[in-house]
Amino acid sequence: MTMFFSIKKAIKGSCTALTAASALILGAVTVLSQQLPGRFSVVEGSALELQGAVAASDLSFAGDAQEVSALEAGSSYTASLKLMGLFPVKDVTVSVVEPTMVVPCGQPFGIKMFTDGVLVVGMSDVDTESGSYNPARSAGMKIGDVIISINGTAVTRTEQVAELVEQSEGKTMDFHIRRDNIAFDIKFVPAKSVNENRWKAGLWVRDSSAGIGTLTFYDPSSSVFGGLGHAVCDVDTGETLPLSSGEIVPARIYDVEKGESGSPGELRGGFEEGTLGNLTVNGETGIYGTLEMFPDASECLPVAMKQQVKTGAAQILTTLDGTAPQLYDIQIKQVRYNDSSPTRNMVIEVTDSELLEKAGGIVQGMSGSPILQDGRLVGAVTHVFVNDPTQGFAIFAENMLKTAQSVEEVQKTAA
Repeated sequence: MTMFFSIKKAIKGSCTALTAASALILGAVTVLSQQLPGRFSVVEGSALELQGAVAASDLSFAGDAQEVSALEAGSSYTASLKLMGLFPVKDVTVSVVEPTMVVPCGQPFGIKMFTDGVLVVGMSDVDTESGSYNPARSAGMKIGDVIISINGTAVTRTEQVAELVEQSEGKTMDFHIRRDNIAFDIKFVPAKSVNENRWKAGLWVRDSSAGIGTLTFYDPSSSVFGGLGHAVCDVDTGETLPLSSGEIVPARIYDVEKGESGSPGELRGGFEEGTLGNLTVNGETGIYGTLEMFPDASECLPVAMKQQVKTGAAQILTTLDGTAPQLYDIQIKQVRYNDSSPTRNMVIEVTDSELLEKAGGIVQGMSGSPILQDGRLVGAVTHVFVNDPTQGFAIFAENMLKTAQSVEEVQKTAA
């Protein structure tokens, strides 16, 4: 009888352990399924290998690695990812692409942008005879709206808005605006200011922007460049500035304001004479265009696909003085495949004593600084952690490359 109860107890314990193990595996599969994207790209001649994923050493895909590595660029296949080679996680589409070689830069550059339309950055009430009143806000306009035209006249300068409102003499105006990529009309009657004796809409607008960033790379075969690793946004609204035209110019770093917890540092520099190239895209993953003058830079390196990026040692190429970039040691602490945040794919930490001494870690103006690992361009710095300037976010180089290639395609079509 005692033996019977011992066996029964052992079986019960085994069932409990099995249930717990099953729950852990199911949980891991669910998490991985959510974290992993539905699409990957592999360079021609290689198979899919996940190096940066959670439990990457336990992830594999069901398929003949030799067979898929023989596929030519332009091909695609479906890979079934499995945990420990047994438990299905998800099926993903794998595209085979040609290897791309680019020149990592790290030099500072000046950005001069003119917006497509004018951006509403603020609102202020008009002092009318009846009291304070804001006609634009009352009609439904919001900060962040882009004014495309007024009464059918295209608007490109801030001065135009004031001129056209004054010329209305209090008649109903038709503002054609864009909000969240949707264009529509708003009609309202300007109000007359008692103190200024002029008609006003109650708007503050902006038509241009300028600043300093870091050049990430350029493709010597097309002269297309990528920089910043994130969009240029308006300082007041945080909205991405709609680009009409722009250029990048040479810049020089004169000083570094060291970053501290709660107070991000900054690269201090100025524009120099000349033009480096034209801007054509201000998008989520950075700014892009075509170079006319090529900066002194290092040799070409292959662009890493996101699954080739791994935690561990890496280097950033950035400029703290003058115009010549240097390599500094960092650690890639996390690799994230979340497509919903394409500029925050990695968490990095500065470990280089010289960079920590001079800058305290990552500072404003370093955005776009290339990240190198295992002889590849793997990404670029995008954000600093305000409460810990030794750490920050970085974007996959693959994400920037995709936008750069779209610029190249537009060039070919135009030609």
